[in-house]
Amino acid sequence: MKKLLFVCLLMALSLSATAQKREFRGAWIQCVNGQFQGMSKNEMQSTLSYQLDELARDGVNAIIFQVRAECDALYESKLEPWSRFLTGVQGRAPQPYWDPLAWMVEQCHKRGMEIHAWINPYRAKTKFTHELANNHIAVRKPGSVFSYDGLYILNPALPDNSGYICKVAQDIVRRYDIDGFHIDDYFYPYPVAGEQIPDGKEYDLYKSIAKGNAMSVGDWRRENVNTFIRELHDAIHSVKPWVKFGVSPFGIYRNKKNDPNGSNTNGLQNYDDLYADVLKWVDKGWIDYCVPQIYWEMGNKAADYTTLINWWNKNVTKRPLYIGEDIERTAKHSDPQNPNQNQLPAKMRLHKQATNVSGTVLWYAKAAVDNIGNYGMMLRQVYWKYPALQPRMPFIEAKAPKAVRKLKVMKINGDNVLCWTKPRGKGWKKEAVKYVVYRFNTGETVNLDDEKHILSITSQNFFRLNMPGVYVVTALDRMSNESKGVKVNF
Repeated sequence: MKKLLFVCLLMALSLSATAQKREFRGAWIQCVNGQFQGMSKNEMQSTLSYQLDELARDGVNAIIFQVRAECDALYESKLEPWSRFLTGVQGRAPQPYWDPLAWMVEQCHKRGMEIHAWINPYRAKTKFTHELANNHIAVRKPGSVFSYDGLYILNPALPDNSGYICKVAQDIVRRYDIDGFHIDDYFYPYPVAGEQIPDGKEYDLYKSIAKGNAMSVGDWRRENVNTFIRELHDAIHSVKPWVKFGVSPFGIYRNKKNDPNGSNTNGLQNYDDLYADVLKWVDKGWIDYCVPQIYWEMGNKAADYTTLINWWNKNVTKRPLYIGEDIERTAKHSDPQNPNQNQLPAKMRLHKQATNVSGTVLWYAKAAVDNIGNYGMMLRQVYWKYPALQPRMPFIEAKAPKAVRKLKVMKINGDNVLCWTKPRGKGWKKEAVKYVVYRFNTGETVNLDDEKHILSITSQNFFRLNMPGVYVVTALDRMSNESKGVKVNF
């Protein structure tokens, strides 16, 4: 009987885990928790290499790497000081010298993963940072920040701050071959009882200029953030139009009690408490993808997971929607409909049913690597068993590159190697940067929409063969547009 139940469970999992050919499968790697602090260069590289290898086996195809937690840098910067979350002391360069972002770009691309550089735009100091470097923005320009609950926040009301953050972003985008640029949920600070945001002087100045047409303080704050988001989007794309700009907001936009179009929830709100009008950014095309942090469990009384994924699926239709998942909570809580298992299978079913959801981002990477609740193993064996292409973004570029040339099987050092030549095409819109290798049995119908036939997504122009069959190779451009396939028998 137990064996029968186990077989039924596996069948149910397989049925619920139908893969998608295109799916964003991301993982956040954060520095602000101090996981790298005190590590030597070799220790940190070894730790990250292990994490990337395990995540690649789990099917992850994008890493979101935190490089700026408090107006600092986990990369070489002339604008901001080295992060204490890297070296232990803000402003101290790593010894021996190295650049973690440059290294991560190389390592992620070697594994066929995208890398998105993640910054906290407004936060200038965390609660537990006590010493700032001389070249930190809060030291150089103390009037640019305000203090709130032990934090320093770059004041969103000051246009110079928006320009400063955009300058930092452009510096990163210009100098590093990143695939995406990512900000999370910290806009105006999370509210704390008894604390007031100290922006009255700026609001009074605004009212004196606007006179009878002045907005409420809430609308004014939202407009400050709206202006920044629009400017950041334009700043990124002015340097490299193909770099995807993504935002990961708090999981509740508005509660229904405050807005009839809000979700049936009862928690902190992006719109009212953080002054982040996320839906406006989506509808205006100011962001390229949206990753709401739906970290709660199914059945949560204040913020039910099922309610929220359905709400975001209904309301985010003009840009790709990925879901931010909390691994530990998913593994900890049992499925309300099936108390004998955790919530991963049920949540994955909801993902498949939500027609506008085209990806997942894992909070956080190490939890998947540590296989909490067997989460990582289920990804690699069931849900993300086959490789996946990135979702398309035709609003940036829709045309596919030309097909690969001179596809053939060659004997190299005793190995059978599938080789091809890069297709012709100059410029980011036409150039091939990756390739997809498919395999089919002899006589089998070639169907490139079936992800189970994908063997590899690679930046190399060769692939070692270990069994006969029909092989098809396609080319991908920077926006993951796919060329026609070229076929060879082996």
